[in-house]
Amino acid sequence: MVMTPFDRAQISALAVDNVSHRYGARVALNDVRLDVRQSSFTVLLGLNGAGKSTLFSLITRLYAIRSGQIRIFGHDVGREAGAALSQLGVVFQSRALDIDISVRQNLMYHAALHGIGTRRANELIAQVLDRVAMADRSLDRVGNLSIGQMRRIEIARSLLHQPRLLLLDEPTVGLDIKARADILDHVRRLSVEQGIGVLWATHLIDEVSDGDDVVVLHKGRVLAQGTVRDVIDRSGGTDLREAFNRLTGTADQIEPETDR
Repeated sequence: MVMTPFDRAQISALAVDNVSHRYGARVALNDVRLDVRQSSFTVLLGLNGAGKSTLFSLITRLYAIRSGQIRIFGHDVGREAGAALSQLGVVFQSRALDIDISVRQNLMYHAALHGIGTRRANELIAQVLDRVAMADRSLDRVGNLSIGQMRRIEIARSLLHQPRLLLLDEPTVGLDIKARADILDHVRRLSVEQGIGVLWATHLIDEVSDGDDVVVLHKGRVLAQGTVRDVIDRSGGTDLREAFNRLTGTADQIEPETDR
Protein backbone atom coordinates (compact mmCIF):
# COMPACT_ATOMS: atom_id res chain seq x y z
CA MET A 1 0.00 0.00 0.00
CA VAL A 2 1.39 3.38 -1.06
CA MET A 3 1.19 6.05 1.62
CA THR A 4 -0.08 9.44 0.45
CA PRO A 5 1.23 12.79 1.76
CA PHE A 6 -2.04 13.11 3.70
CA ASP A 7 -1.48 9.70 5.34
CA ARG A 8 2.07 10.65 6.30
CA ALA A 9 0.82 13.91 7.83
CA GLN A 10 -1.55 11.95 10.07
CA ILE A 11 1.14 9.69 11.53
CA SER A 12 2.17 10.60 15.07
CA ALA A 13 5.73 11.72 15.66
CA LEU A 14 5.66 9.38 18.66
CA ALA A 15 3.06 6.78 19.61
CA VAL A 16 3.40 4.83 22.86
CA ASP A 17 0.83 2.04 23.16
CA ASN A 18 0.22 -0.03 26.30
CA VAL A 19 3.83 0.09 27.47
CA SER A 20 4.70 -1.37 30.87
CA HIS A 21 8.07 -1.84 32.55
CA ARG A 22 9.27 -3.37 35.81
CA TYR A 23 12.44 -3.28 37.87
CA GLY A 24 12.09 -6.63 39.57
CA ALA A 25 8.86 -6.46 41.56
CA ARG A 26 8.55 -2.69 41.24
CA VAL A 27 6.29 -1.40 38.47
CA ALA A 28 7.87 1.67 36.87
CA LEU A 29 5.39 2.08 34.00
CA ASN A 30 1.88 0.64 33.92
CA ASP A 31 0.08 0.39 30.56
CA VAL A 32 1.30 3.81 29.37
CA ARG A 33 -0.31 5.28 26.27
CA LEU A 34 0.57 8.68 24.85
CA ASP A 35 0.87 10.46 21.55
CA VAL A 36 3.08 13.30 20.31
CA ARG A 37 1.74 15.02 17.22
CA GLN A 38 4.01 16.13 14.40
CA SER A 39 5.33 19.70 14.81
CA SER A 40 3.91 19.92 18.35
CA PHE A 41 5.35 20.74 21.78
CA THR A 42 4.21 18.15 24.33
CA VAL A 43 5.11 18.38 28.02
CA LEU A 44 5.48 15.12 29.97
CA LEU A 45 4.68 16.43 33.45
CA GLY A 46 5.36 14.41 36.57
CA LEU A 47 7.08 14.36 39.93
CA ASN A 48 10.53 12.84 40.26
CA GLY A 49 10.05 9.08 40.18
CA ALA A 50 6.95 9.25 37.98
CA GLY A 51 8.61 7.12 35.29
CA LYS A 52 9.68 9.83 32.83
CA SER A 53 13.30 8.69 32.50
CA THR A 54 12.26 5.04 32.25
CA LEU A 55 9.96 5.91 29.37
CA PHE A 56 12.76 7.81 27.62
CA SER A 57 15.08 4.81 28.07
CA LEU A 58 12.51 2.60 26.35
CA ILE A 59 11.92 5.05 23.50
CA THR A 60 15.66 5.29 22.84
CA ARG A 61 16.19 1.51 23.24
CA LEU A 62 18.50 1.82 26.22
CA TYR A 63 16.01 -0.65 27.72
CA ALA A 64 14.30 -3.42 25.78
CA ILE A 65 10.55 -3.05 25.30
CA ARG A 66 8.99 -6.11 26.91
CA SER A 67 5.36 -5.04 26.95
CA GLY A 68 3.56 -2.80 24.45
CA GLN A 69 4.77 -0.95 21.38
CA ILE A 70 6.55 2.33 20.64
CA ARG A 71 6.52 3.86 17.14
CA ILE A 72 8.40 6.88 15.80
CA PHE A 73 6.78 8.22 12.64
CA GLY A 74 5.18 4.81 12.19
CA HIS A 75 8.39 2.81 12.64
CA ASP A 76 8.34 0.24 15.43
CA VAL A 77 11.28 0.92 17.78
CA GLY A 78 11.67 -2.77 18.56
CA ARG A 79 11.52 -4.15 15.02
CA GLU A 80 12.70 -1.19 12.91
CA ALA A 81 15.22 0.38 15.24
CA GLY A 82 17.37 1.98 12.54
CA ALA A 83 14.48 3.67 10.74
CA ALA A 84 12.87 4.76 14.02
CA LEU A 85 15.95 6.11 15.79
CA SER A 86 17.22 7.93 12.71
CA GLN A 87 14.23 10.27 13.20
CA LEU A 88 15.05 10.88 16.87
CA GLY A 89 17.20 13.42 18.70
CA VAL A 90 17.70 13.18 22.47
CA VAL A 91 18.88 15.44 25.28
CA PHE A 92 19.23 13.37 28.44
CA GLN A 93 19.10 14.76 31.95
CA SER A 94 22.73 13.81 32.62
CA ARG A 95 25.17 15.84 30.56
CA ALA A 96 27.20 13.91 28.01
CA LEU A 97 29.53 16.43 26.38
CA ASP A 98 33.29 16.00 26.60
CA ILE A 99 34.28 19.10 28.56
CA ASP A 100 37.98 18.83 27.65
CA ILE A 101 37.54 19.44 23.92
CA SER A 102 35.93 22.17 21.86
CA VAL A 103 32.29 22.57 20.94
CA ARG A 104 33.12 21.83 17.30
CA GLN A 105 35.10 18.71 18.19
CA ASN A 106 32.15 17.39 20.21
CA LEU A 107 29.82 17.93 17.29
CA MET A 108 32.22 16.44 14.73
CA TYR A 109 32.49 13.30 16.84
CA HIS A 110 28.70 13.03 17.02
CA ALA A 111 28.46 13.54 13.24
CA ALA A 112 30.94 10.73 12.68
CA LEU A 113 28.82 8.40 14.83
CA HIS A 114 25.93 9.08 12.45
CA GLY A 115 28.07 8.47 9.38
CA ILE A 116 28.04 12.10 8.30
CA GLY A 117 31.05 13.07 6.16
CA THR A 118 33.35 15.95 7.09
CA ARG A 119 32.11 18.43 4.47
CA ARG A 120 28.44 17.83 5.27
CA ALA A 121 29.20 17.83 9.01
CA ASN A 122 30.76 21.28 8.74
CA GLU A 123 27.62 22.57 7.02
CA LEU A 124 25.30 21.02 9.58
CA ILE A 125 27.38 22.17 12.56
CA ALA A 126 27.18 25.76 11.31
CA GLN A 127 23.41 25.40 10.95
CA VAL A 128 22.67 23.89 14.35
CA LEU A 129 24.95 26.26 16.25
CA ASP A 130 23.21 29.17 14.56
CA ARG A 131 19.82 27.75 15.60
CA VAL A 132 20.81 27.75 19.27
CA ALA A 133 22.64 31.10 19.09
CA MET A 134 26.07 29.56 19.78
CA ALA A 135 27.78 30.06 16.41
CA ASP A 136 30.46 32.27 17.97
CA ARG A 137 31.48 29.61 20.52
CA SER A 138 32.36 26.72 18.21
CA LEU A 139 36.08 26.79 19.05
CA ASP A 140 35.58 27.25 22.80
CA ARG A 141 36.45 24.44 25.17
CA VAL A 142 33.15 23.04 26.47
CA GLY A 143 34.40 23.19 30.06
CA ASN A 144 34.58 26.98 29.78
CA LEU A 145 30.88 27.32 28.97
CA SER A 146 28.08 27.96 31.44
CA ILE A 147 25.61 25.18 32.21
CA GLY A 148 22.98 26.91 30.09
CA GLN A 149 25.39 27.20 27.17
CA MET A 150 26.26 23.51 27.50
CA ARG A 151 22.56 22.70 27.29
CA ARG A 152 22.31 24.67 24.07
CA ILE A 153 25.24 22.69 22.64
CA GLU A 154 23.56 19.43 23.66
CA ILE A 155 20.42 20.55 21.83
CA ALA A 156 22.53 21.47 18.80
CA ARG A 157 24.13 18.02 18.91
CA SER A 158 20.73 16.33 19.08
CA LEU A 159 19.69 18.20 15.91
CA LEU A 160 22.82 17.42 13.91
CA HIS A 161 21.39 14.41 12.03
CA GLN A 162 18.19 16.38 11.28
CA PRO A 163 15.67 14.42 13.37
CA ARG A 164 11.92 15.04 13.21
CA LEU A 165 11.32 14.17 16.87
CA LEU A 166 13.20 15.62 19.84
CA LEU A 167 13.12 14.21 23.39
CA LEU A 168 14.40 16.28 26.32
CA ASP A 169 14.55 14.78 29.81
CA GLU A 170 14.50 17.49 32.51
CA PRO A 171 16.75 19.69 30.32
CA THR A 172 16.64 22.74 32.61
CA VAL A 173 17.77 21.05 35.83
CA GLY A 174 20.38 23.23 37.51
CA LEU A 175 19.70 26.31 35.37
CA ASP A 176 18.66 29.71 36.66
CA ILE A 177 15.36 31.32 35.66
CA LYS A 178 16.72 33.22 32.64
CA ALA A 179 18.63 30.23 31.28
CA ARG A 180 15.54 28.02 31.68
CA ALA A 181 13.40 30.54 29.81
CA ASP A 182 16.00 30.81 27.03
CA ILE A 183 16.18 27.04 26.53
CA LEU A 184 12.39 26.73 26.49
CA ASP A 185 12.13 29.55 23.96
CA HIS A 186 14.76 27.98 21.69
CA VAL A 187 13.08 24.57 21.68
CA ARG A 188 9.58 25.98 21.17
CA ARG A 189 10.83 27.97 18.18
CA LEU A 190 12.47 24.82 16.77
CA SER A 191 9.11 23.07 16.94
CA VAL A 192 7.36 25.90 15.11
CA GLU A 193 10.04 26.88 12.60
CA GLN A 194 11.54 23.46 11.83
CA GLY A 195 8.38 21.37 12.23
CA ILE A 196 9.97 19.18 14.91
CA GLY A 197 7.79 17.20 17.31
CA VAL A 198 8.99 17.73 20.89
CA LEU A 199 8.48 15.69 24.06
CA TRP A 200 9.73 17.80 27.00
CA ALA A 201 9.86 15.97 30.34
CA THR A 202 9.76 18.10 33.48
CA HIS A 203 8.57 18.28 37.07
CA LEU A 204 8.27 22.08 36.85
CA ILE A 205 4.72 23.21 36.21
CA ASP A 206 5.77 26.70 35.17
CA GLU A 207 7.50 25.22 32.12
CA VAL A 208 4.08 24.46 30.62
CA SER A 209 2.57 27.05 28.27
CA ASP A 210 -1.12 27.38 27.45
CA GLY A 211 -0.51 26.30 23.85
CA ASP A 212 1.25 23.05 24.77
CA ASP A 213 -0.06 19.52 24.81
CA VAL A 214 0.33 17.91 28.25
CA VAL A 215 0.70 14.35 29.49
CA VAL A 216 0.39 13.91 33.29
CA LEU A 217 2.44 10.89 34.40
CA HIS A 218 2.22 9.78 38.02
CA LYS A 219 3.62 6.61 39.61
CA GLY A 220 4.00 5.04 36.19
CA ARG A 221 0.48 5.80 34.95
CA VAL A 222 -0.81 8.39 32.50
CA LEU A 223 -3.61 10.18 34.38
CA ALA A 224 -4.52 12.74 31.70
CA GLN A 225 -3.41 14.04 28.33
CA GLY A 226 -4.52 16.66 25.86
CA THR A 227 -4.28 20.42 25.64
CA VAL A 228 -3.73 22.38 28.85
CA ARG A 229 -7.39 23.42 28.74
CA ASP A 230 -8.49 19.79 28.24
CA VAL A 231 -6.54 18.60 31.28
CA ILE A 232 -7.84 21.43 33.47
CA ASP A 233 -11.45 20.90 32.40
CA ARG A 234 -11.37 17.12 32.88
CA SER A 235 -9.97 17.47 36.38
CA GLY A 236 -12.50 20.10 37.45
CA GLY A 237 -9.66 22.42 38.47
CA THR A 238 -9.25 26.11 37.80
CA ASP A 239 -5.63 26.00 36.60
CA LEU A 240 -3.01 23.39 35.75
CA ARG A 241 -1.52 23.30 39.25
CA GLU A 242 -4.90 22.54 40.79
CA ALA A 243 -5.60 20.04 38.01
CA PHE A 244 -2.34 18.22 38.75
CA ASN A 245 -3.07 18.12 42.48
CA ARG A 246 -6.57 16.78 41.89
CA LEU A 247 -5.41 14.12 39.45
CA THR A 248 -2.49 12.86 41.53
CA GLY A 249 -3.78 13.44 45.04
CA THR A 250 -0.69 15.52 45.82
CA ALA A 251 -0.58 19.02 47.21
CA ASP A 252 1.86 21.44 45.62
CA GLN A 253 4.71 18.97 45.24
CA ILE A 254 5.42 20.53 41.86
CA GLU A 255 6.78 23.99 42.50
CA PRO A 256 8.20 26.74 40.29
CA GLU A 257 11.98 26.58 40.51
CA THR A 258 13.47 29.64 42.16
CA ASP A 259 16.64 31.42 41.10
CA ARG A 260 19.13 30.12 43.63
